[in-house]
Amino acid sequence: MQHTLSILVENKPGVLSWIAGLFSGRGFNIESLSVAETLDATISRMTIVTRGNDQILEQIIKHLNKLVNVIKVIDFVNGDFVKREMVLIKVNVTDENRSELLNIVNIFRGKVVDVSPDAYVVEVTGDEGKLDAIINLCKPMGIKEVARTGKVAMMRGAKQKG
Repeated sequence: MQHTLSILVENKPGVLSWIAGLFSGRGFNIESLSVAETLDATISRMTIVTRGNDQILEQIIKHLNKLVNVIKVIDFVNGDFVKREMVLIKVNVTDENRSELLNIVNIFRGKVVDVSPDAYVVEVTGDEGKLDAIINLCKPMGIKEVARTGKVAMMRGAKQKG
């Protein structure tokens, strides 16, 4: 089963390493990891996506909650939440495919963030399926490079702060 965890932690050196070690030590692969400061520069939010046995993940969450630098752990498995990811795609452009690429970007509500004579860098935000779809549409034009952020998630409504 896939689990998306939101972990509020003290923004201190070594916290990310310690938390990643908890996952690897129990045989869990981290599929996606995103970390950034919150509005409070002393607190960071980690969003971790993983798959695995519910009982082992429950143990990981218990261990996380015992760590001094961990403020709060939320497993979104039973909650109503928003999950998004961003992708940057560097696509070959020619006179023949330029307008087609711009149409695709427009349909996916993306934007061109860099232009050179032979390539455009496109930015698109959405769920995993949307990003996979635009990548697949750009492949015939020639993709030079792809960078994905990993998922970030947040509970819907006013239930969670940070």
